[in-house]
Amino acid sequence: MTRLLSTLMCALLLALPAFADSNAEKRTKIDKEAERTLERLYKEQPEVREMISKAEGYGVFSNIGVNVIFVSGGGGNGVVVDNDSGERTYMNMGSAGVGLGLGVKDFRGVFVFHSRKTLDNFIEYGWDFSAQADAAAKSSDKGGEGSVAGTIVDGATIYQLTENGLALQATLQGTKYWKSKKLNTYE
Repeated sequence: MTRLLSTLMCALLLALPAFADSNAEKRTKIDKEAERTLERLYKEQPEVREMISKAEGYGVFSNIGVNVIFVSGGGGNGVVVDNDSGERTYMNMGSAGVGLGLGVKDFRGVFVFHSRKTLDNFIEYGWDFSAQADAAAKSSDKGGEGSVAGTIVDGATIYQLTENGLALQATLQGTKYWKSKKLNTYE
């Protein structure tokens, strides 16, 4: 339990500097993280590069999730890119769930939107409800992960990459994605 609290405190301390950044700096950080995540995914699964290039758009999200016995929660942000127009929509995310679990996990989610309707609906409404069974243990480049997730977002393929953390969970979890008013306002 002490290790869990230590990991959670480290995650919070790492997030604190982001609160002081300007909107432009936050967008730049999100874009760089999205680029880094896509490069990692392309290295692990090269066929995804072509899938994304042929898709209507894609989204890349950073999330830190916490599971404590019967409840789970998480939060993060990301960007959705429309491949036709090049428009970038910055979004926030939050999740809550119930089920059996324990741990903290820093992960990235990549959404590939195969239809215009799915892309537009995700940006406008942004809901995803999922059931997850997950085991992850990763520290830097060491460790392994296993993940299975089901989702009701039709017309999208979703990839999850664990960055760091230790978690074992089986949860029903709801995640809400929504447009960031601040980050989509250009001063």
